[in-house]
Amino acid sequence: MAADSAARVCVAAIAGAHGVRGLVRLKSFTEQEEDVFAYGPLTDETGTRRFTLAPAGRSKDRLLARIEGVADRDAAEALRGTRLYLERARLPEPAADEYYHADLIGLSVEDVSGTRLGTVKAVHEFGAGPVLDIAPSAGPSFMVPFTKEAVPVVDLAGGRIAIDPPRGLIGKEANNDRA
Repeated sequence: MAADSAARVCVAAIAGAHGVRGLVRLKSFTEQEEDVFAYGPLTDETGTRRFTLAPAGRSKDRLLARIEGVADRDAAEALRGTRLYLERARLPEPAADEYYHADLIGLSVEDVSGTRLGTVKAVHEFGAGPVLDIAPSAGPSFMVPFTKEAVPVVDLAGGRIAIDPPRGLIGKEANNDRA
């Protein structure tokens, strides 16, 4: 687990303004998106700015929120792209075989035989389940579905995961090694 992700977790991002009275559209990264309001005040990436959010409904696929001290569209729009964080200790412990994305980012990646392949640089949600974005020591990154079949070992304490990706997923060279 990366040192900074151990202390704080990004739980939402401000997607832009909504209307003229200072509402913002939120992209929530919590399992139940409304849970973003349950944690109390959040901070920006640096931890210096504090945001108190209140739910204000929905607009299409986004939550709407009122932020204390933000009263007009210009102020709301100025916050576009701001990522909102909370201290990791304020989150409940995940259930067995569940992981916070922040806990996966930075883990060493190896194949099931122990060959180092890279590091988890991101976890993406495209709608069909989480996907690990893996940065090798050289060459382009590759993605692996975060399923029990493709990622049979997650060792948070050891700082590593082992992958067994479907044939052809990580390039011709890898397939020759696995043949």
